[in-house]
Amino acid sequence: MRNIAVILAGGIGSRVGGDTPKQFLLLDDGRSVLEHSVDAFEQASCIDEIAVVMHPEWLAEAEAMIERNGWKKVQQLIPGGSERWESSWRAVEEYMKSAKLGGCISLLLHDAARPFVSQRIIADVCQALETHQAVTVAVPSTDTLYKVQRDKGQSDKGMFLEEVLDRSYVWRAQTPQAFHLGTIAEAFRKAMEEGQIAATDDVGIVHRYMPDVPVFIVPGEERNRKITYQEDLKP
Repeated sequence: MRNIAVILAGGIGSRVGGDTPKQFLLLDDGRSVLEHSVDAFEQASCIDEIAVVMHPEWLAEAEAMIERNGWKKVQQLIPGGSERWESSWRAVEEYMKSAKLGGCISLLLHDAARPFVSQRIIADVCQALETHQAVTVAVPSTDTLYKVQRDKGQSDKGMFLEEVLDRSYVWRAQTPQAFHLGTIAEAFRKAMEEGQIAATDDVGIVHRYMPDVPVFIVPGEERNRKITYQEDLKP
């Protein structure tokens, strides 16, 4: 089984502020969010290859970054799509070509905006892929969670409490989310046949379109947070 990390860096990340996509913003050590994310998988012994999926307008910057760092495992730079699912699909499509040459492939799809992913998480996901077709990373919720009702046509100010959820059954999703290539490819095929993909992550696509495939959960870490706002850049 070849484990291939796919770093999804196709977004713009406007909520962070400024004109630079958040994956190119610098952390305290002077290296970018994207560099930290790629480095984590470059260092992981269970990862055989890395692909970076990048917004088409920033491909040149990503290529320069790859060359500057001298990463040995980065083999593919793939133009991303307008939606997150489309970026994932382009990576799946690319590696389906390799699968035709023989051999088993698993993809670990990781948000570039999670630069603090640990070696323990990556190793546990790789190990889980030995016995499971679909694997995700998640952490238990420490907050009380509300399900809300929204008034039609209203903004967030038009919300009312509908239900208080039992947080012991609610976990927050992280990445990497990993799959045997044939599993994620078949889920995407079924989704595109339907013509509308509403899932916000790759596990959501597998869960909806291949419900008979159990998704194994690897415990995540609070440190493996997603960079969404400027303050998230601080260690």
